[in-house]
Amino acid sequence: MKKQTVITIILLFTLFVAQAQDRITGNQFATRSEVIAQHGMAATSQPLATQVALDILKAGGNAIDAAIAANAVLGLVEPTGNGMGGDLFAIIWDAKSEKLYGLNASGRSPYDLKLDYFLENNYKKIPSHGPLPVSIPGAVDGWFEMHKKFGSMKMKEILQPAVNYANNGFPVTELIAYYWNRSSSLQRFPGFKETFMPNGKAPAKGEIFKNPRLAKTFEAIAKGGRDAFYKGEIAQKIVDYVKEQGGFLSLRDFEDHHSDWVEPINVNYRGYDVWELPPNGQGTAALQMLNILENYDIASMGFGSDEYMHLFIEAKKLAFEDRAKYYSDMDFNKIPVEALISKEYAKERTALIKDRSARSYPAGELEMGNTIYLTVADAEGNMISLIQSNYRGMGSGMTPGDLGFILQDRGELFSLDKDHMNVYEPHKRPFHTIIPAFITKDGKPFVSFGLMGGAMQPQGHAQIVINLVDFGMNLQEAGDAPRIRHYGSSQPTGEIMTDGGIVNLESGFSFETLNALMSRGHKIQFSKGGYGGYQAIMWDDKNKVYFGASESRKDGQASGY
Repeated sequence: MKKQTVITIILLFTLFVAQAQDRITGNQFATRSEVIAQHGMAATSQPLATQVALDILKAGGNAIDAAIAANAVLGLVEPTGNGMGGDLFAIIWDAKSEKLYGLNASGRSPYDLKLDYFLENNYKKIPSHGPLPVSIPGAVDGWFEMHKKFGSMKMKEILQPAVNYANNGFPVTELIAYYWNRSSSLQRFPGFKETFMPNGKAPAKGEIFKNPRLAKTFEAIAKGGRDAFYKGEIAQKIVDYVKEQGGFLSLRDFEDHHSDWVEPINVNYRGYDVWELPPNGQGTAALQMLNILENYDIASMGFGSDEYMHLFIEAKKLAFEDRAKYYSDMDFNKIPVEALISKEYAKERTALIKDRSARSYPAGELEMGNTIYLTVADAEGNMISLIQSNYRGMGSGMTPGDLGFILQDRGELFSLDKDHMNVYEPHKRPFHTIIPAFITKDGKPFVSFGLMGGAMQPQGHAQIVINLVDFGMNLQEAGDAPRIRHYGSSQPTGEIMTDGGIVNLESGFSFETLNALMSRGHKIQFSKGGYGGYQAIMWDDKNKVYFGASESRKDGQASGY
C-alpha cells in the first residue's frame, strides 16, 4: 500500500473519530452538551434572565424567588413574548412537603362586556388587537401568590435586577429584535411607540434599550405589593386607558381578580408520571396524546420513522378535537377531565386511527358534568416550571399611560358560539394555550420542562417525553431533535377540521420518511419557525446533580453553579 494512501486513510479515520466525539451519542442534530451543576440551575429564553436567576439563588433566594426575578426581567428584555400585562401558570415542586403545586394565575374577561355586544355588532370572532380582547393581567398576582406561599427573599430584592436593567438598559438579542420589528405595526395604538420604539423604530440587535417607565412600575409593586397593581393608581391608569380606546375594563375587574391554586393532573407514561395543569389551559391534550401513543411500541419504530410520525400526528388530531370541544373555564363548566385522561378512553380513541391520514375526527362523547417559559431549581431541591405570556407576541397593542408594558389579548381565544363551552361570558377565563409541565418518577422530581409556542405546546410536550422515554435521548438532545407540528385541527374558537390539516416538519427527517407520510395521505409543508421554545431541568437523584437544557432555536441559556 502506498504511503500516501495510508496517510489518507489515517486522516479520514481521525476525522471520523473527531466528528463522532463532537456528538457523543451520535445524533447529528445535537447542538451541545447538557449543563450540569450541583447547587442550582436556571433555564430561560434570554441569557440575562438566566443569570439574574442564578444571582438570586447565590444571594440566598430559593427557586421560586429566582423564577419571579427572571420572569420580571424577561418582561423587560423579551416584551415580544411576555410581561406584567399578561398571564402566568406554574407547577412547583416543594422539597419540604415533597409535593407538586399548581398555580393558575390567568385573568378573566370584563364584567361590563357582554356577548350581545359582539353579536349585535356583527363580530364573527373577537379581534386580535385593540381593547376588546383584553382580559385582566394575572402575572403580578401570580408572582405574589407564589411568593406568599414559597418565597424567602423580600420582593424588593427579587425585583431589583429588573429595575436596574430597565433604568440602565440592556442589549437587545437577535431573535427578540426580529420579533420586535415585526410588531412595529402596533404603533397605531397610543403609548406603544413612546414606550417600545425609541427614535421612532424598534431597537435592532445589539442596541441598548431602556424602559424607565417599567422601572417605576416595578418599584411601585415592590413597595406596595400586589394591591399597588390591582387596587391603586396602576389599575386606574389601565382602566382609564382601555376605556378611552373603547374597551370595558373596570376597577371592579381588578379588585375581584385572584389566582387559584389547583391540583395538577397526570398520566403515567411507561413508568413516568407526566404532570400538567387542568383547563382553562391545554395541558390535558399532551396527556391525551401520550395515553394514545402508549398503546404502541414507539421505541421499536425509531425516531423519525414514518410509522411513529403518522401515529403521533393522528394522536394529536384526536386530542385536539376534545381540546376544541371541552377545554374552557372550569368555574363555568363541568369538564370531564378525569375521563379525558383515562387509559380506557385512550383505547377507545386509539381504535379510530387507521393507516392513512384522517381528514376529520369526532370529538369524544363523554358524560358532562407567544410566550416565555422558564424553569429554576435550587440547592434545597425546590423546582419550578413557569410559563408566562402576552399571547400574540406583543399582545393587544394596548400600552397604558406611562406604565411601560402592554396588555395581553387572551380574550381573542373565546368562542362567540352560544352553545360552546368556551363561549364568551363576563368575568370568565378564556381558553389558554400556555402550559408548564413536570415529570416525576417513583414520587420524586425528575424533569421540569416546557415548550412554548401556541398550539405547538402540547405537541411539543408529548415529543419531549417520547424523546426522553422511548428514544433514550438526553435532556438537550430531546429539545434539539427535529420537531413535528400539525396545524389545522378544530379549535376552541369554533373552527372545524375537515381536510386533515397540514404537517409542518423541520429539516432533519429523511426523504424516505416524507415520501411515506405523503403516501399515507398527509399534507407536508416546511417552515423555518413555529416549532416552539424549550427549556428543561432534570434532577439526577443518584449523583445529586441538576442537568439543564435550553432551546437551540432561541436566544436562551441554561446555566448552573
